[in-house]
Amino acid sequence: ESFQAAKSQVGLDQHQVRRWDSWHRFTTLALAALAVLAICAADIADQDHADNGLIKLTVNEIRRLINACIIHPISDLAHRLHWSGWRRRHQARARRAHYTRRLNLELQP
Repeated sequence: ESFQAAKSQVGLDQHQVRRWDSWHRFTTLALAALAVLAICAADIADQDHADNGLIKLTVNEIRRLINACIIHPISDLAHRLHWSGWRRRHQARARRAHYTRRLNLELQP
């Protein structure tokens, strides 16, 4: 599961190297980037105890926000942050509906 997350989030499978040294360097940097994202997500999850109708920030969402704010800065930052909030609110609503539907199906005889 961790390697699957590393492949999708930090491009662990995107290397094209020929020597062990370069492969080792690339893999170490990719896993360090994933560790930073996971630590950020865990830190935010510990701080955010209020139920504000949003899902917790995930590694995917933190990576998207870093891309939008730091790596590819754009002039319309408020739009990107609003989109992130809308997306998380929509995911929370979908999760609640899914769990409610499953609970109702399980309780029926």
